Amino acid sequence: MTSIVKGILVSAPSLGKLEVHTPGCLVLEDGVITGVFDELPERYAGASVEDFGDCLITQSFTDLHLHGPQYPMLGTGMDLPLLEWLNAYTFPTEARFADEQYAREQYRALAAELIRNGTTRVCMFSSLHRKATLILMEELEAAGVTGYVGKVNMDRNGGESLQETTEESMRQTLRWLDECGQFAHIKPILTPRFTPSCTDELMAFLGKLAAERNLPVQSHLSENQAEQAWVCRLYPDCEQYWQTYAKYGLWNQRTVMAHCVFSDERERRAMQEAGVTAVHCADSNLNLCSGVAPVRALLNEGVKVALGSDIAGGDTVSMFDVTASTIRASKARRILDDWKTDALSVAEGWYLATSAGAAFFRAESGFAVGEPLHAMVLDDAALTPLPTAEERLARAVCRRQEGAVRAVWSAGRRVL
Repeated sequence: MTSIVKGILVSAPSLGKLEVHTPGCLVLEDGVITGVFDELPERYAGASVEDFGDCLITQSFTDLHLHGPQYPMLGTGMDLPLLEWLNAYTFPTEARFADEQYAREQYRALAAELIRNGTTRVCMFSSLHRKATLILMEELEAAGVTGYVGKVNMDRNGGESLQETTEESMRQTLRWLDECGQFAHIKPILTPRFTPSCTDELMAFLGKLAAERNLPVQSHLSENQAEQAWVCRLYPDCEQYWQTYAKYGLWNQRTVMAHCVFSDERERRAMQEAGVTAVHCADSNLNLCSGVAPVRALLNEGVKVALGSDIAGGDTVSMFDVTASTIRASKARRILDDWKTDALSVAEGWYLATSAGAAFFRAESGFAVGEPLHAMVLDDAALTPLPTAEERLARAVCRRQEGAVRAVWSAGRRVL
């Protein structure tokens, strides 16, 4: 069925470039974009048109790193560095997801909040609990979110409340994968929490499983200097953190690695050569005093970079706020680099929050013909008028506007 969505179209087809149609029309066939026009061709005269007037119609967000079971603890423990924070707050919170009713309540609320904020694609960590992971997938699917969810694997350094045996972790992972076929839009991703949480035997199992079933992988990399030192002690045979993944076959173009705050030139080159995606989590890195990631260096050196909220190290699921934090962090990085590093523009930040993350799902950038529609409508009519769509988008990034998201489409489906 042909339908038309009309408004001021703003998309990010490449890093630093915005494409604007004032106004413009998106032509959809069963939710798939078949045309982008300034003026609607005569052949569509009889099609149904939903006209949003002067509202901005933009791509929806992709959040490539967040922890579902940390949603209840948003804003908690922000006075601790990473490793202490994990033990004091995170692991006890995640342990509660053994309770399926509690998991259902929390994950339903999280899924709804993601859609309300215009996030339609995710790469998300669950807890180590198989049933709770399936509940998370169910709730995201029901809300209209698409993407990947992973049952966390951790058979060491999780304390009494959050740790599996190696055999249990392997067995539950295989059982979980067999149960994932019921979902149309949420797919499995292998999730070793980070190398300090997984024994060699478990890492080898996950690497073999990734190869046999062609599964993507998500984890953490070089987030914190204390974490880096810990990894070096655990793996004296590896000169750098990234090698602890590569040695087990968990380092390729279907791998996403969150943070990369202390990834030096050699580690960045390894990412670029393997096609690994770095996920920048500016809020979390500042909240937990980890540092400021070298995003400009990553981009200049050809590494694929996208954004993540990293709740609950990050304190918000709003990717508007995450984009703003990304831009601010790049300004801090510029100062730290003795003003030799260019800060990110709003157009670059918007690209990283939308098209760059969508690329991990093999989606084309911007509003590309042939792609299912992932979009949102932003209504800023209550604010002082601005002359250009670019300025309005920049304000939407930098100023919170409650209720501004009027409509959301995910994979061609209207979900809000």
